[in-house]
Amino acid sequence: MSQPSLAAVALAIWFTPQVLLAQTPSVRLATTAASSGQVAQTSARQPGSGSQAIPPQASRAPSTRTPREEEEMRADILMARKLYAEAVPAYQKLIEQEPRNAVLLNKLGIAYHQQTMLDQAKRYYGRAVRADKHYANALNNLGALEYDRRRYRQAVKQYKKALEISPEMATAYRNLGSAYLAQKKYDEAFAAYHRALELDPQVFEHRGSFGTVLQHIGVDDKGTFFFFLAKSYASMGNAERCAHYLRMARDEGYTGLAAVQTDPAFASVLKDPGVQEILQPASPSANQTPPAPPGL
Repeated sequence: MSQPSLAAVALAIWFTPQVLLAQTPSVRLATTAASSGQVAQTSARQPGSGSQAIPPQASRAPSTRTPREEEEMRADILMARKLYAEAVPAYQKLIEQEPRNAVLLNKLGIAYHQQTMLDQAKRYYGRAVRADKHYANALNNLGALEYDRRRYRQAVKQYKKALEISPEMATAYRNLGSAYLAQKKYDEAFAAYHRALELDPQVFEHRGSFGTVLQHIGVDDKGTFFFFLAKSYASMGNAERCAHYLRMARDEGYTGLAAVQTDPAFASVLKDPGVQEILQPASPSANQTPPAPPGL
C-alpha cells in the first residue's frame, strides 16, 4: 500500500481536534491513580429503604489520613474537577514543605500543562525528574509536552527514556506510536501501538479523569490513526474493534482500505462479516440523488 499522507489538521480524543499551543493541550490524564489514592464516591441511603437514613456525621468513617495527606487529597480533588488554576497553589504549598517530592512536582506540572502553560509545566516535570531520575511518569509527561509543541523527535526521546525505566508502561507506548505517526514512520507507529495493546487491551478506551500520566487524545490525521488502530487490533485477533476502527477510518476519508485484503496483519480477521462489510464497495445507487417526484 502506498504510504498515506498526514493532513495538517488539529487533534483530540475521542476525537476532537488537537489544540495548538494557545488552546487546551492535546493530552488527557490516563487512569493511573494519584499517589494519595483514588477519590472514593459514596451513596447515601435512600429514605424508605426499610431503615432510617444515617446522619452524615454518623455514616462517615474516621479519617486515617494525616493533615498533610488531606491537603494533597484536596488538591487532587481540584484536579479531578478540572479546577487546575485552583490546584496550583495547593500543590505549591505542599512543595514548599517537600521541594524534592517528585510526585507532587509532577502533579503541579500537569496542573500547568492542562492550562497550556507549557513553560511552567516543563519546569516542574524537569524538577520531578531531577528529584527522582527513575520517575517514568514525569518523563512521559515531558514527551507529551514536546508533542504538544510538535517537536516529535524530542517527544520520542522522552517516551523511550520512560520506557527504559518502565518497559510495561502501555500509555507511553501509545504516545510513542502517535509521535511516530506524526513523523510518518508508519512501521514504528504500528509496532508501538501493537505493544501498547499487548500490555493493556483497553489502552485506547480509557476515560480516566485524574492521574499522574498524560496520554495523547488523538492525532493530526485521524483517518490514518484509525486505520493503524484497526491494524493493531487485527494483529491481536480482535475483529470487533478492528471493524470499528476501519469504519471510522473509512468515514474520515481514508483511501488505503484496499490494503486490508493483502496485509498479513489483517489475515486473522479478514473473513469476519463486520470487516467484510466495510471492505465492500459502496453501491452506485447509494450515491445517486433520487429522482424528483413527477410534476416538480
